[in-house]
Amino acid sequence: MRIVIIGGGKVGKKLSEELSKEMHDVTVIEKNTNVINKINSHQDVACINGDAIDYEVQKEAGVEEADLVIGCTSSDEINMFSCLFAKKLGAKNTIARVRNPEYYNQLKYIKEDLGLSMAINPEYVAANEISRILRFPSAIKVETFAKGKVELLEFKIHKNSPLIGMKINEITKALRMKLLICAVQREGDVIIPDGNVELKLGDKINIAASHDNLEEFLKKAGGWKRKIKTVMVIGGGKIAYYLCKSLEHINVKIKIIDNDYETCRTLSDLLPNVDVIYGDGTDKQLLEEEGIDDTDAFVSLTGIDEENIILSMYANTKDINKIVTKLSQSSFRDLTESFNLDTVVSPKDLTANIILRYVKAMNNSYGSKLNCLYRMVDDKVEALEFSVKDSCKIVDIPLSDLKLKKDILVACIVREGRIIIPNGNDSMRVKDNIIIISKELNISDIEDIVAE
Repeated sequence: MRIVIIGGGKVGKKLSEELSKEMHDVTVIEKNTNVINKINSHQDVACINGDAIDYEVQKEAGVEEADLVIGCTSSDEINMFSCLFAKKLGAKNTIARVRNPEYYNQLKYIKEDLGLSMAINPEYVAANEISRILRFPSAIKVETFAKGKVELLEFKIHKNSPLIGMKINEITKALRMKLLICAVQREGDVIIPDGNVELKLGDKINIAASHDNLEEFLKKAGGWKRKIKTVMVIGGGKIAYYLCKSLEHINVKIKIIDNDYETCRTLSDLLPNVDVIYGDGTDKQLLEEEGIDDTDAFVSLTGIDEENIILSMYANTKDINKIVTKLSQSSFRDLTESFNLDTVVSPKDLTANIILRYVKAMNNSYGSKLNCLYRMVDDKVEALEFSVKDSCKIVDIPLSDLKLKKDILVACIVREGRIIIPNGNDSMRVKDNIIIISKELNISDIEDIVAE
């Protein structure tokens, strides 16, 4: 497909890199010469140095023939207007990154006028990710599929876990529950396991099951943590605001600490049920005075990655159930294991994954519909959810008779609301929701899982 990306910042750079790897024809428009030069020197994409609101610049980028235009500059206005211009020029689909809560709340009314196929808010997406994790504190990460019926949970095997030394095919029998271990992360590598893989101390495993079965699993596997009742948030930006809105209907007491007085005053007005403290969240004495020792969850959301890392490392010295760290720079992601950070959230990566899912869904037009795409294990593995159409060529064939590509696992079948952890005798049916785990990152359709 022909794709034009407007803005070469963190999200734009990530998107151009990933989309070009999948053999799309990518063009990046960026005003900053230094940014465009970096992209040009490291990626095989076309680069145009200019203003995306300029009609001539968009024409030079080939917007008229573009299948998709993505506006992801730091300015909401530029993103929306550049997408509007692109649509008028003939672009088939447009996506705008919109971060301002006032704009985002009104987008459902103006989306059609702007001709947007999708609007995405990185802070809103990140807040929802953190909210899911806080509701399931035993997990490092958690993603939902099939409208919440299936959850994919990442969990680390700690000392004294009964899972240590067990083979995967022994676990479901021993614990007597329906679940599937989809991936095992070990010493920087990832394994799409068969039943003979033996689990070790320190392994991170990704498990697919219903919420209730996952809770039961964690209780039996020695990884259960009490539910979160109090949350301390450092940094009062947009993510903090959306997180509080996401949690306001459950019984959680939240405290936000921020060093900007106007931000604190605004948050106090917008979030009357949240304690907002004006102060330096990196001040150890202030954190202790505000009750860090008694909080269940600690979330570091400042705009500086180094601060977030140091704050989370300090929180690790306390008896805190859940620690969440926001990171923006990819260069720090490789260090998270060394820093013993529990859960790391990247708004940039989450946003890019949603847009990549949209692109794959555009490509996918025959055997199935792509509902969800979730990248895990440092983008080495994808979990994809497909709805099977009546045109699919591999329905009603036992899985044991399908020659699947290497490192692909059919993790779960959801049929009429019922969860099936499949074996070789099971088969896919029309209208099933199928969850696939794959190390091959170019799966766009359910039929792509079969080797030629």
